[in-house]
Amino acid sequence: MKNEELNRRNFISKSALGTLGVIGASGLLASCSGKPRKKKLKLPVLLDQAPDGKILKAGLVGCGGRGTGAAINFLDAGPNLQITALGDVFQDKIDNCRAELKKQKNVEVADENCFIGFDSYQKVIDSGVDVVLLVTPPHFRPAHVEAAVNARKHIFMEKPIAVDPVGARSVLASSKKAESLGLCMVSGTVRRVQKDYMETQRRVANGEIGEITGANIIRNGGALWYRNRRPEWTDMEYMIRNWVNFCWLSGDHITEQFIHEIDVMSWYMGKPPIKAIGWGGRQRRVTGDQYDFFSIEYVYENGVRANCAARQINGCSNHKLQQINGTKGFADAAGKLFDYQGNEIWKYPYPEEGDTDPKWKVTTPFVQEHINLVTGIRTGNTVNDAEAQVNSTLMTIMGRISAYTGKDVSWDEMFNSDLYLGPKKYVFGEVYDIPNEIPHAGVPNKAI
Repeated sequence: MKNEELNRRNFISKSALGTLGVIGASGLLASCSGKPRKKKLKLPVLLDQAPDGKILKAGLVGCGGRGTGAAINFLDAGPNLQITALGDVFQDKIDNCRAELKKQKNVEVADENCFIGFDSYQKVIDSGVDVVLLVTPPHFRPAHVEAAVNARKHIFMEKPIAVDPVGARSVLASSKKAESLGLCMVSGTVRRVQKDYMETQRRVANGEIGEITGANIIRNGGALWYRNRRPEWTDMEYMIRNWVNFCWLSGDHITEQFIHEIDVMSWYMGKPPIKAIGWGGRQRRVTGDQYDFFSIEYVYENGVRANCAARQINGCSNHKLQQINGTKGFADAAGKLFDYQGNEIWKYPYPEEGDTDPKWKVTTPFVQEHINLVTGIRTGNTVNDAEAQVNSTLMTIMGRISAYTGKDVSWDEMFNSDLYLGPKKYVFGEVYDIPNEIPHAGVPNKAI
């Protein structure tokens, strides 16, 4: 057997789900060819506040900074909304979240509705809530989503929805069950509910820059936060408190953060790529097992190629770019269109200060997500964007695996892979079944 085949088997194997094929193409707005539909797309109406209705009680699972922010975003989405339960594995996270809710929204969560431990998510779900906000490290998302759907709860789930293909398929299956039960599921990928991004995408889908021929996507920034280990912390506590630096918990920064920009690209392309060709490495990180930078080329079935790169190193140039290229020009997905001479041919008409006309107002997308969720629940017009986030999550995973191994990775391989990251059980103590190994391209990697 060739070495390449042996190396592939270190991280990819087939599963019985191969017959499911490519997911998500039917649910997105534009075709991969970039051709506009016969019927022009229109910008949907976005409410700046959810309609009134009976009280909706929400429980928060994952009480760190982003979780606390999501709880406040939910409360800001409309009238008669409450946070009534909190769950986390750490008491200090619960305490900080309660203090912030009291400070910012004058909300107090009763002691008996604050739950600690790896099973706290189930206790939150069982506490009488209508909605669950799932904002733990993404490794835990698939199990939490499944439990919430089984309990018939509406869901907000922060990005990404998984760190591996097994988890992504689990969320996809849960989302299909949620649809059959009439449950609403909203993802935290932000841009698809942000009016300036939506209007730009609409114009490109309607052919204003011609057919899509490629994309250039960049997210360069400084080093991410990290935690040094304390003597009293077990392996598990250290990893979870330092979760953004461990692949099994976060999926590496290509999945945990770069997913925002890759999701925008996926939105325009309309279907997953057939292959990823990845590069990456580590020079400066001081904890964990992740890379400092990635560069991924995604190849689509019609030959279109998209180049995506991300870096997290201090002292370098910082830059974000979401450029979609077409036969007649290119788009800055944040709100501008250009011809190929670089002339601006359209830009989003942001309202002037003091303008009260709501037509072009851009509501904070972190709140808009919850407005859409609550509106769907109260009107019965079910919203569920999980499939698009599954697609984007898997795209980041295939890019990560390609960079880690130095091998081209196909969509079919990634979708059907039985790769699972993480321990078999969750207890505070030593962690034996997670190789703490930095991946090296071109050699077998135990961690993947």
